[in-house]
Amino acid sequence: MTSRSVVILSPYFPPSTLAGVHRSRLLAKQLPRHGWEPIILCVGEAFHEQRLDPGLAALVPEDREVIKVSALPIGLTRPFGLGEISLRAWRSLRQKLFQILSMREIDAVLITGSPFYPMLFAPEIKKRFGVPVVLDFQDPWVSAWGGQQKLSTKAGVVHRLATWLEPKALRAADFITSVSDNQNVEMATRYPWLKRSNMAAIPIGGDPEDFDYLRRRKVGSVSMHLEPERVNLSFVGTFMPRTGEPMRALFRGLRSLINEAPELVERLRLNFIGTSNQPNIQTKPSVMPIASEIGVADYVREVPQRVPYLEALSILARSDGILLIGSDEPHYTASKIYPALMSGTPYLSLFRSQSSAHTILSAAGGGVALSFGSPEALAGLVPALANGLKQFSTDSAVFGHVDPAAYAAYEASAVAEQYAKIFHDISCL
Repeated sequence: MTSRSVVILSPYFPPSTLAGVHRSRLLAKQLPRHGWEPIILCVGEAFHEQRLDPGLAALVPEDREVIKVSALPIGLTRPFGLGEISLRAWRSLRQKLFQILSMREIDAVLITGSPFYPMLFAPEIKKRFGVPVVLDFQDPWVSAWGGQQKLSTKAGVVHRLATWLEPKALRAADFITSVSDNQNVEMATRYPWLKRSNMAAIPIGGDPEDFDYLRRRKVGSVSMHLEPERVNLSFVGTFMPRTGEPMRALFRGLRSLINEAPELVERLRLNFIGTSNQPNIQTKPSVMPIASEIGVADYVREVPQRVPYLEALSILARSDGILLIGSDEPHYTASKIYPALMSGTPYLSLFRSQSSAHTILSAAGGGVALSFGSPEALAGLVPALANGLKQFSTDSAVFGHVDPAAYAAYEASAVAEQYAKIFHDISCL
């Protein structure tokens, strides 16, 4: 099979620790198996603010072509309110991308965000080079939350700018992907001129081979996060603001269990690890205030600082249970569910019933998958949450095992195969 070439523009790439790196990381690894040679274009890690993770970079095959560009130093741009990495690297990314397209035979370009501003290269790519472009939205660029922000705030200004810029990028796209059908429906509703046949919902997915790598190496110090004498239930990853109400429901379930069977709760420890989405390591707890509000802080432990990716996988694999608590937004689909399922650890999940995450988890087995149709319905789930926590405290074997068939379509190779087909179809028009 003759390989074809695709440029994947992703400002963040390992060793960056941001969640957005996994789309490009997994495609970089798996696309060659489906006839496409990826060329990764990213911003060099020397210009990142976040803590770096060399272990994550080690999961990228050494022979992959990764081209790194420079950015304006954050110390120079921050006083002007400009910290966003793709804007600091705008000139370098544009120059290198167009140089690649001028000098090499490229069959497609994939631009993944956030950050979203590089998607604005799409019109010029089409006009100057005639190369088909796929835009991948890992999160909404224009969101309902953004629309609620006051114009006097930075978030409000960013949202208004997004409503102006997004359609300019979309009009030049040959294909659009996002992580959920709900997100595509919202986008198509905003722009009736979009062709639904040129849109697809493709989750980030996960790679079981990450756990193979983990098993071959001793990674991280899990003992500092897990207490051997306890039943450890772990939530690993960013705590989003709109996860607040589902989290309150979980803690009310815990409070209910304390009232019913305090001796069982003494065995439980709910761990929240890496809850901050900020690069500054000196971050404040976001979960503990809610636990204190509900009166369950004695059974909760939070470590806001991010942990390296492989260490996060190790925590998932060695915990007694995984807590997967979603947002109150219908479109929300957490990429963290895929490595959680592949870890083989039983889980307790709570998502909107409209979320694709709930659909996947409820079909997977190996845990308790709860859902709510609206935020007002959360109160009715407190008994079910209490019972789920009780089961972990008494006999988690009742959950059985995750069915690998439930996540087969979301394994990295299967996701890459979907993108390979998209690249093939648009480049053959």
